[in-house]
Amino acid sequence: MQNEDIIKGQGAQRNVINRFDRYTYEPEEEDFETIKTSFTEVFPKTIVNQVKSEDLPMEYSMNPYQGCEHGCSYCFARPTHEYWGYSAGIDFERKIMVKKNAPELLEKFFQKRGYRPAPILLSGNTDCYQPAERQFEITRKILQVCLDYRHPVHVLTKNALVLRDIDILRPLAEQNLVSVSLSIPTINETLRRKMEPRTSAVKNKLKAIEILSENKIPVNVMVAPIIPGLNSDEPLSILKAVSEAGAKSFGYTLVRLNDSVEPVFVNWIEHAFPDRAQKVLNLIRSMRGGKLGEKRYFDRQKGEGNIADMIHNTFKIGRKKFFDGTDFPKLSTQNFTGAKDQQLRLFD
Repeated sequence: MQNEDIIKGQGAQRNVINRFDRYTYEPEEEDFETIKTSFTEVFPKTIVNQVKSEDLPMEYSMNPYQGCEHGCSYCFARPTHEYWGYSAGIDFERKIMVKKNAPELLEKFFQKRGYRPAPILLSGNTDCYQPAERQFEITRKILQVCLDYRHPVHVLTKNALVLRDIDILRPLAEQNLVSVSLSIPTINETLRRKMEPRTSAVKNKLKAIEILSENKIPVNVMVAPIIPGLNSDEPLSILKAVSEAGAKSFGYTLVRLNDSVEPVFVNWIEHAFPDRAQKVLNLIRSMRGGKLGEKRYFDRQKGEGNIADMIHNTFKIGRKKFFDGTDFPKLSTQNFTGAKDQQLRLFD
């Protein structure tokens, strides 16, 4: 398959074998373009996850959706779809599980006796503002619960749809209860359409930073992931653009292709960039000790070798040049009520 034959609007170009299944069914290649997104309601017993990774700063996360329509071939969450009996490939993007009872579960979590509030990351795994959110509005309802209980929440997304809920984000921010992180791995729109095909356009992400900042909602930017040979020449340009738009801080990660993410990404880059696919893969291996993935805590964040060092040094320069002296607020847990504040509903 040549570059012009790439399935548009998708990261995965095929399904990959589910490591938990003995038998698999693979549709004909031409059928993949006609696969429509389906939604299945699931009924979890809990919605808040305790984060146990030693190199991650958050204590809790929650995900209204399982699977993600955004279509990023490198998404670290892809292997989680296999636990549901699906593939980490096209299934991850087209078979979305919806947790409509998430707001009610969050209320029960807040009402637990002895619960001590700590900021919760909304989208620790899959994007809470993926296209499905336009239809189901689960994220919006979760944010309202956080406002009702005056509980701090971090929002992480690739989608400017977050602006829809500015009427809830604004009063949260007035009480220092919310921050928004926008993922912007590239400001090259042509590259963006290939790397993350169903996310918001670059100009819309930058505009979202401006509008959120104008409304005094603190914005962080995740420049993630950095893929050598694709977007590794962009960090300074990205940091300049997002700082001018009003972002207060940034973070970044190096690409790592663990488990079934690897065959999805390899297949994608061979279709999307056949002229440089092997170069990119070899550059990634140079950062990962000859492999494409890395699971060891802390090592997975740092990488190794000259390419990784160059990327780290570039971000150090960018931090000093564009974010020197900026301060990102720490969210407050002081106003948590432990019970719904009905006064906040008076004007609903």
